[in-house]
Amino acid sequence: MVKPSDVLDRVLVLEMVRVTEAAAIAASKLIGRGNEKAADAAAVEAMRAALNELAFDGTVVIGEGERDEAPMLFIGEKVGSAQGTGPRIDIALDPLEGTTITAKAGPNALAVLAIAEQGGLLNAPDVYMDKLAIGPGYPEGVVSLDADPADNVRALAKAKGCAPADISTCILERPRHAEMIEKVRSTGASIQLITDGDVAGIIHCAQSGATGIDMYMGAGGAPEGVLAAAALKCMGGQLYGRLWFRDEDEKGRARRAGITDLDRIYGLHDLVRNDVIFAATGVTDGSILRGARRDGAYLETETILMRSKTGSVRRITYRQKNM
Repeated sequence: MVKPSDVLDRVLVLEMVRVTEAAAIAASKLIGRGNEKAADAAAVEAMRAALNELAFDGTVVIGEGERDEAPMLFIGEKVGSAQGTGPRIDIALDPLEGTTITAKAGPNALAVLAIAEQGGLLNAPDVYMDKLAIGPGYPEGVVSLDADPADNVRALAKAKGCAPADISTCILERPRHAEMIEKVRSTGASIQLITDGDVAGIIHCAQSGATGIDMYMGAGGAPEGVLAAAALKCMGGQLYGRLWFRDEDEKGRARRAGITDLDRIYGLHDLVRNDVIFAATGVTDGSILRGARRDGAYLETETILMRSKTGSVRRITYRQKNM
């Protein structure tokens, strides 16, 4: 049997690009069509087919939901063409991160995938997670999930050597974040509100020079938190997450996933424990990647591909005949 690390080295780095490209191309055909479910289904089917062509024994640990709620690419689903014989790989995925964005032709919809050796990714349940992220270059613990949002802005400004008014924070525009938004604005800091796509929102922190975003905060999906952590593990930065439960059923999901401390704050290296490969292909145009586009007889995509072990970041443009 080939060791997982050998596979990551020799094969899977570039193979991941083909998987996210396939999902992005499929979803791009439904940009602006107003049908979220159809766009998501197209991306899921394309990603699943691409994964099943790879010679590994893969398990989806971050997926579309639990088996009874997500018939395709559910948590626990086995993928790959070498079940029982190939290297065991854990997979975190979101075939279409930004279904509403795609349906409305908004910015920053992505097809996203992360892989690690078995046990390398937190098996996060499909519940909410409070998240707080900043980019690289700051001392550990400069911000905290236990701190008031305004205090986190001031602490980051002090570490950056600027005024709070010079800090820009990305927050999902949701009613649950109204108080948080008010507290952040009380410091004079600016806020970029996004309608969806918190994986992209968190990645913005790692490229603050290009995006102008210093910090991300707010509650979004826990699975997306693990995907975002995979990106930051490669790019640098800090991410903290704490599961947020709305009812006993959601606590049951966490327990079934093997989580016993329901109040734990997870750091970046708790969410992604070892070497990880992260790939994202643009579906719609955004601040991170160009979206899939048709230019006459050709189709083009842009992908960012990263690996934590080497710190490598590649941008790959793919062009094919428009079928």
